[in-house]
Amino acid sequence: KAARVPLEHYLQGHATGDGAHFRAAFHPEAKLFFIREGKLTTRTSEEYIAGARGPPPADEAQRKRWIESVDIAGNAGVAKIILDYPNTRFVDYMSLLKENGEWKIVNKTFYAEPKSGK
Repeated sequence: KAARVPLEHYLQGHATGDGAHFRAAFHPEAKLFFIREGKLTTRTSEEYIAGARGPPPADEAQRKRWIESVDIAGNAGVAKIILDYPNTRFVDYMSLLKENGEWKIVNKTFYAEPKSGK
């Protein structure tokens, strides 16, 4: 249950546009990895958090997000999160670690699938 706390903060960050939720979710050393135009691309968690300036997105009422799965072994875990937005469906894979009694996201990889006809 405690491993879901940073994941819930992550979802709240998206829903509100408030970077404080992302800051509570990510370890300061966390990185994001994804493919852009066929190439591996990375961002630091700070670069990602800087993009959250609030307020919530204009189409927030049409966006859905949920934690699909969480798998924990000791102080390590992985989670799958779905962000289902009007034009794109994101699949996020989070690596989690528990340090000093607190779970944090240490890495995020994701896939963005544009929805057809949008």
